[in-house]
Order: sequence, then C-alpha cells, then structure tokens
Amino acid sequence: MSRKLPFYLDSDVFIAAKNTYYAFSICPGFWECLIHHHRAGRVFSIDQVQRELLLGRETEDLVQWVKNDLPAGFFLQTNDKEVKDAYEEIMLWVQRNPQYEDAAKAKFATEADGWLVAYARVHLGIVVTNEQPRPNSKSRILLPDVCAQFGVKYHNTFVMLKELKARFDWKEEAHARRSS
Repeated sequence: MSRKLPFYLDSDVFIAAKNTYYAFSICPGFWECLIHHHRAGRVFSIDQVQRELLLGRETEDLVQWVKNDLPAGFFLQTNDKEVKDAYEEIMLWVQRNPQYEDAAKAKFATEADGWLVAYARVHLGIVVTNEQPRPNSKSRILLPDVCAQFGVKYHNTFVMLKELKARFDWKEEAHARRSS
C-alpha cells in the first residue's frame, strides 16, 4: 500500500473557509475534520501560515480557533536547513524571473507561499490553496505557478476534502434533539 501524502494548507484555505462555505457558525464539521485528519497525520500547515493567520483581530473566530483549538504540531516548523535551502532556491528564482513586476516580487517575499512550497518540496506533500494558476501573470506570483515550477503537487480545498473522504452529515433528528 502506498503512503498517502500529507496536505499542507495555505492561509487562504482557512480564510476563505471561515468567510464563505465553512464559516464556524455554518459548518463546524469542516474545522473538526481538519483536526481529525491532522491527528491522522494527513493535514498540517506551517509556522509562516500561522503567523499570517494570527495577524487577524484578537476576537476573530479564526484567530481564536488557531490559538485555542488546534493541537500542538499542526503548524510545522520551517527552520530546518533543507527547507531554508529550498526556500532560498525559490526566492532566487522569483527574484531573477523577468516575468514578474518588482511589486509582485516584493509582496511574495513577505508571504508564507514560498515557505509552503519549500516545505512541501522537502517533506513531500501536497500544497492546498484556492489560488488558480496564471502562468502568464506579471503582477502576482501565484502559489500554483510556483508549485508547478518546483515540481510540487497542489490541490484546492474541495479536492483535498474528496481525497480525505470528508463528510459533513446533517441529520434532522439529531438537530431536533439539540434544538429542544
């Protein structure tokens, strides 16, 4: 049996989920699913994504979830030599790439995206992002394009959930019992 690759989630997965389909008040099962699959060794993110998520308002539900509900070890550390070396290679490619505008390069350098690709490349995993590839973009450096350049697999949230066989069942009778 082949080993299933872990998923490494980008900031936008969490932010889009809480703002749309999987808002905490609408679909708590999504958030429970992430924790369940983390404990099963399939779903993680990195310290650089955690840093981005914690930039939100202290009272925001996503910030509270990151601080209070996620198990230790969910956000993996990017400070090992192999990841740093891979990150340097990615940043060198970005900086030397004449396709991208200087503002796009500067913005990319401040984000977790390069670190996420570096981590997934070194530790063999799948990056999960809601960004769509735009290989001809000049004004934005998109995560799928960087993944493609460095041979890293990527999926969107829905593909990840299908691969995890996630289900968010709603049963009327269970809901009725909770409501009364």
